Amino acid sequence: MPQLNPTPWFLIMTLSWLTFTMIIQPKLLPFIPPNTPSTKPTAITHTPSWNWPWT
Repeated sequence: MPQLNPTPWFLIMTLSWLTFTMIIQPKLLPFIPPNTPSTKPTAITHTPSWNWPWT
């Protein structure tokens, strides 16, 4: 069964991880998101339940 032969897949995995760590990751690390998350707690709004006439 060719799926059990790790020789070509190991090379593909190694090359993809090297590509990620050498090329893609340095471009993503200096990225600053435009909307920084705030530490302000969100207000929880409570909506009243409806008064159904047939219950």
